[in-house]
Amino acid sequence: MSKDIIEPEIFLPDKFGIDNLTMEKAMTGLLSRKIDYADLYLEYVTSEALSLEEGLVKNASRNITQGVGVRAIAGDKTGYAYSDEVSLQHIQLAARTAGCIAAESGDNSIVSLNKMEKPRLDLYPLEIYPTDVPIEAKVRLLDKIDKMARSYDPRIRNVMASFTSQYKVMLIVTSEGLIIGDIQPMCRLNVTCIAESGGNRQVGSFGGGGRVEFSYFFDENRYALYTRRAAKQAIINLEAVDTPAGTMDIVLGPGWPGILLHEAIGHGLEADFNRKRTSAFTDMIGKKVASELCTVVDDGTIARRRGSINVDDEGTESRRTVLIENGILVGYLQDRLNAKLMKMPLTGNGRRESYAHSPMPRMTNTFMLQGDSSAVDIIRSVRRGLYAVSFGGGQVDITNGKFVFTASEAYLIEDGKVTTPVRGATLIGNGPDVLKKVSMVGNDLELDTGIGTCGKDGQSVPVGVGMPTIKIDGMTVGGTV
Repeated sequence: MSKDIIEPEIFLPDKFGIDNLTMEKAMTGLLSRKIDYADLYLEYVTSEALSLEEGLVKNASRNITQGVGVRAIAGDKTGYAYSDEVSLQHIQLAARTAGCIAAESGDNSIVSLNKMEKPRLDLYPLEIYPTDVPIEAKVRLLDKIDKMARSYDPRIRNVMASFTSQYKVMLIVTSEGLIIGDIQPMCRLNVTCIAESGGNRQVGSFGGGGRVEFSYFFDENRYALYTRRAAKQAIINLEAVDTPAGTMDIVLGPGWPGILLHEAIGHGLEADFNRKRTSAFTDMIGKKVASELCTVVDDGTIARRRGSINVDDEGTESRRTVLIENGILVGYLQDRLNAKLMKMPLTGNGRRESYAHSPMPRMTNTFMLQGDSSAVDIIRSVRRGLYAVSFGGGQVDITNGKFVFTASEAYLIEDGKVTTPVRGATLIGNGPDVLKKVSMVGNDLELDTGIGTCGKDGQSVPVGVGMPTIKIDGMTVGGTV
């Protein structure tokens, strides 16, 4: 699968076996009903996964899927149907189904498609796609990780490592005549270590990836960094004490702790929740929702990042969107449907899991911009508090912003110094309120290493998160003592 497959004359027949005439017929049939807008989404995906456990590669799989989704929009109603067979007959059947769901019969409309466009952005120009790399090279990488993790500390009793990769070709055809496609590679390496001592068993995990080549994991010995971080976290948790509960100042480390921002704030800024008036941020544009130190953006244009896209799944070019500026809410994340109904501009955030799913507003790479304080000064300002380096799971209620997050690596801060590692720490709060309690923002912005997957309404999409070191005053910490 060479890079030049994106060229228009190769792109369509090579992957989908259809031409402009076929698509025009399908779209014209769809527009024989009273609908405002319609589109076809064609997708071809090759995915591969390998996993190692107990020193052996026990699972390896390679799958190819393809299909087409058809959407019809009439007012605020959406009809959606899909087929895993890409042919005029099946596209027309899906089109009739989607059209029936959205609207009643109306006058015929003729669709004339333009020449296929290539995305203006080129955020992930790979020479070799990860799915083209021989499986033997990936097995050797997992073996290296297993040996390295076990040599880190004799208390590491088991190692689990996995490598997943994907090659996705997508094509969007709209009732406005647009034809645009993209090739979206993806890969991820994950390492999990289990440490055990005296009946106490703890887990550490780390990983990364993005729209990158396989060689990325050998650049700067990233695979070794991931392995050592996972092993270190397992050993630290083995030696950790129970977390004291109560109200205390919290310092969030840079990078992955931005997942708290993503969940507690980001989802509430997606347009569909605000149009339906179910978000804690409904009708808050122009109002203060955070400390003046906080500026939050969603940016799908960062090269090779996991959450980046040349175009979204509606064909809209990806862009950088400021959501909160100096504490003031200035915008929402929009897809086509909600932007039209809310009379707001598109932001390139219409995303879907696959051809079997209708698009909705979703985040790409969401993060807080850096401030002026050093991480050392932020920690030094805390007399008694918690320093959270990494997070595991969490729960958020979009309607009121309340959340609970579990820290997978955290430490006590005592008299301005990071001291004892703790386990079982949970952060409890309210998204809009917690941003108002941000009293210091570091100058060390980091994005996560590329492990984020966001779930919404049963759909999962890859995302990125990030933040600098920040201090939150007086936050509730759940613990065991």
